[in-house]
Amino acid sequence: MSTNKTTAAELNKLNEAIEQTLENEDTLKNMYLTFRLGNEDYGIEIRYVTEIVGMQKITEVPDMPIFVKGVVNLRGQVIPVLDMRLRFNMQSRDYDERTCIIVVNIGSSQVGLVVDTVNEVRNIDDEQISPPPRTAGADTAGYIQGMGKVGESVIILLEGQRLLHDHEVASLGF
Repeated sequence: MSTNKTTAAELNKLNEAIEQTLENEDTLKNMYLTFRLGNEDYGIEIRYVTEIVGMQKITEVPDMPIFVKGVVNLRGQVIPVLDMRLRFNMQSRDYDERTCIIVVNIGSSQVGLVVDTVNEVRNIDDEQISPPPRTAGADTAGYIQGMGKVGESVIILLEGQRLLHDHEVASLGF
């Protein structure tokens, strides 16, 4: 997707790739949906991803953590939406035509993750994955699964079930 706008056709193509991957459980291993935040690429295991949708109206909910932007009504289901830039203590930015919501399963609930842009579904083999770096911020290290080496670049691989800590899940009412 090299244009500046995420088209409905591009989202449909990515959603079809996710669907096809999810149909065959054997193909789930080492498959990641990759996306961009700022200048870095991230990946989340495809088995956690339900779908990708374009930005829509987010209803703000009072007394939520700063990274919880609110909720959206997705085909009759109200799901919380997290801004991943804010979740990772990055500088916020205005949403644009490339901004997407990745709908994932965390525990038994669906959550929307706002990302700058979605890249592709890609295979990253175990031997291409290094352990996450040790950091002073133990909070961050908890949701980094590893560092995927793809060519000359590195993709930060997220642990889908750890994007929210237990106390955060409880505060959101999941």
